[in-house]
Amino acid sequence: MKDKKRAMGRGLGAILSAESKANIHLAQDTGAEEILGISLEVPIQDIVANPTQPRTFFDEESLQNLAKSIKSLGIIQPLTLRKVGEKFEIISGERRFRASKIAGLETVPAYIRLVNDKEMLEMALVENIQREDLDPIEVALTYQRLLKEIGHTQDNLSERLGKKRSTITNSIRLLNLPPEIQNDIRTGEISAGHGRAILSAKTETAALALWQEIKESGLNVRQAELLAKSIENARPQKSENHSENESSQMLKNYEEQIELKFSSKVKIDFNPKNNSGKIEIKCKDRHILEKIINILSQ
Repeated sequence: MKDKKRAMGRGLGAILSAESKANIHLAQDTGAEEILGISLEVPIQDIVANPTQPRTFFDEESLQNLAKSIKSLGIIQPLTLRKVGEKFEIISGERRFRASKIAGLETVPAYIRLVNDKEMLEMALVENIQREDLDPIEVALTYQRLLKEIGHTQDNLSERLGKKRSTITNSIRLLNLPPEIQNDIRTGEISAGHGRAILSAKTETAALALWQEIKESGLNVRQAELLAKSIENARPQKSENHSENESSQMLKNYEEQIELKFSSKVKIDFNPKNNSGKIEIKCKDRHILEKIINILSQ
């Protein structure tokens, strides 16, 4: 059964000599046509992991399940590799490669690509972003790498991937969240929708407080959005009231100081919007009036 599954690809050794295997690096090199565009059986010992692999987490239980499936049915979708010296570096299919090692396979079917480092990274990132089992933070990190390391803009990345620009923008914004919140999104404790609601918080402290409230109260995304909005709407009013209270107390202190100096009732009206106001000093008799005038004349 196993041998039949591998028959879909010819053995690499049957096609290339050791010398030609080591010397093929570009599509125009002698012998390159023998390995391009066809599925080959590549020895697992000749395959190395991609050092720039976009995926950072491989669930062990999931790998074990895939290994069982590979033992039973073989590898349905070949890996995509690139030639690096005498080895083959994984462009896509590292999960299948790891599961194949667990399953005890000696060779795996693969397509060979002859690409440079930048092309390989882009292919790996684009292949990665199309997966359905990525968590939202992995997706955001992949978008970010395509922008920073490959040099795409959000507009041409949107066209290349068939994704809305707003989808890419909102995804990358999740990386602005504190690490604790990002970790909860990765593990599914909260959703990316919760994360976007938390992004409305103005400070990290406020974001963490909102995050805790969402978890403790078991809020859904809509409820989290409403809570975030209510906090945001209350903030300016609270700040304004706080400022007004401070200003009112300050004017009261000034009034008391002047009243002590002039022995008269004082009222200060001040408008902070245009920085103008007036001071009203009440005089009980002519004697008090003369006292005030003398003090002001000094």
